[in-house]
Amino acid sequence: METLEFIIYPDGRVKETVTGIVGSSCQEVTAAIEQQLGVVIEQKPTSDYYAQNQLTSAQVVAQSNFSDW
Repeated sequence: METLEFIIYPDGRVKETVTGIVGSSCQEVTAAIEQQLGVVIEQKPTSDYYAQNQLTSAQVVAQSNFSDW
């Protein structure tokens, strides 16, 4: 589940936390919002940022042996 959380402090600072979005695509999701909020002073990537989409593949090898009975 993708989640965007914003905490707005009394002094105007905004803390943004993005979870559930794998890789750097979170920056694409939040770019328009950050532009409206103002200057980004600090960014701290989470473990989701460094995670990679997992692709699972399987290879099936069929082998038939016939004996000379």
